Amino acid sequence: MSAPNTKPTQPSTQQRVYISQIKQDAVVLRDGTLRAVLEVSSVNFALKSEDEQQAIIQGYVGFLNTLDFELEIVIQSRKLDIRKYLASLDELAKQQTNELLRMQTIEYRQYVDELVTLSEIMQKKFLVVVPYSPFSKKRKNWFSRAQEVLFPTRVVRLADAKFAKYLKELDRRVSIAASGLSSIGLQITQLDTQHLIELYYQLYNPTRGTDRRMPPLDKLRVS
Repeated sequence: MSAPNTKPTQPSTQQRVYISQIKQDAVVLRDGTLRAVLEVSSVNFALKSEDEQQAIIQGYVGFLNTLDFELEIVIQSRKLDIRKYLASLDELAKQQTNELLRMQTIEYRQYVDELVTLSEIMQKKFLVVVPYSPFSKKRKNWFSRAQEVLFPTRVVRLADAKFAKYLKELDRRVSIAASGLSSIGLQITQLDTQHLIELYYQLYNPTRGTDRRMPPLDKLRVS
């Protein structure tokens, strides 16, 4: 009697994601390290005067010199999503009692929709990732590194026992980065837990992120 054909088990998507948890406005990776994400405004450098440009450059150099840790700068480009704006125009058109204004609103709505669709207007988002690793890679022996690979959840549980301590150090780094970037005229916003979930959902679902709407952030809760 021949053995039944069995297909090899494919690893789940969750096993391919290097994120273990997102909580208290921080991302916990499977190796126990932490990440905070800052959203940073842009500045039109070309429109600045020569003195202003020089001041920005000097301020940025000074900011880099104050850092005693690494940073990752991410520029995210996505097609501009105007669905909410178009929906508001549809609602405004329905509420118009004046027929002429209603038709003008509808035509304006069509114009904006066609403009964004044909021109493929992109929206850029500037992010600064602030890391904190409670472990020193140089001090780890081969056995410790192997445990992280084979038993990643065990490492995370160990990190959770000291999570408050690690989070305090991460917050210190966030404050340094935010203060330095603010000094050169940039606006800084640290992404909270709900917005981090949305960000990583879009990163891991680049095509579905624009076509499929996520639940409202106030209804999306994690522990």
